[in-house]
Amino acid sequence: MSTRIELKELTKRFGGSGSGGILAVDRVSFKVEGGEVLGFLGPNGAGKSTTMKMLTGFLPATSGSASICGFDVAARPLEAKRCIGYLPEGAPAYADMTPEGFLTFCASVRGLTGEAGRKAVARAVERTNLEGVLRQPVETLSKGFKRRVGLAQAILHDPDVLILDEPTDGLDPNQKHEVRALIRELAKGKGSGDGGRAVVLSTHILEEVEAVCTRVVLIARGRVVADCTPAEFVAKSRFHNAVTLEIVTPDRADVPAALRQISGVSGVEDVEAVDAGAGRRVRCVVLAGKGKAVAHEVSHLVKARGWEVEAMRVEAGRLDDVFRDLTCASG
Repeated sequence: MSTRIELKELTKRFGGSGSGGILAVDRVSFKVEGGEVLGFLGPNGAGKSTTMKMLTGFLPATSGSASICGFDVAARPLEAKRCIGYLPEGAPAYADMTPEGFLTFCASVRGLTGEAGRKAVARAVERTNLEGVLRQPVETLSKGFKRRVGLAQAILHDPDVLILDEPTDGLDPNQKHEVRALIRELAKGKGSGDGGRAVVLSTHILEEVEAVCTRVVLIARGRVVADCTPAEFVAKSRFHNAVTLEIVTPDRADVPAALRQISGVSGVEDVEAVDAGAGRRVRCVVLAGKGKAVAHEVSHLVKARGWEVEAMRVEAGRLDDVFRDLTCASG
């Protein structure tokens, strides 16, 4: 694979000088290789959009550097920007233009005119399913269609790097599925065997991490607090390998107390118990210690006690749980 994006100690401070003002991005460093889809996560105000604006050359960095396909964004901005497809926050477009006119204009700005421009626009329109609204003014389109127009302009020049700020915001479930499939396809490459595109995907939709991303970078208060695969990210959850259990006991046994005695169990939570004749119906979540798997032991105890299982499942973890823990702890 080849490095498409590289950030080194990238920093942005608004207002003031020296240590004054607001530190929005604090020495952020990471690389993105061709073929990767990087989920760029963080709470509101964490510095995601500011980082992407510096990466695309829209904002100058206070210190540090960013490069696209080997071109320093500050020193060689035109070369870097030729390699980038950018969908900004809100997918801005000229309201009185049609999607067809807007995309034709964007293609000409990219140097794609005549037959090459028409082919680029047609390809982008087909990929984003805009055929039905091509001649409507942009201002009349739904939020979802406006987002797709923005995505179309980002991909029409076949860039090596895609930087997408909330690309599925406002889309219905079917449209989200289509856009996610397109992102995965785009990341695979341009058919030239050169290692593929690099995609940076900023999103508040945590399910998107598992659906489309190959890697996660989480920032909070301008700093990177996690850089890992989606599987490693969800494994940070205290619910990783937890067992959600619903049983009916033939007696009034203290189910949580029995479960806590299992080796590797770190706790039993969300206990709900109601009488069921001579027995009791119990629902709970059995937490596993870090690096432990306790499903087999839980199942063995249930069988040994003669408890009737109504439901039992093992959790991979909860993304929102990890997001909250890491971003709240970063202060």
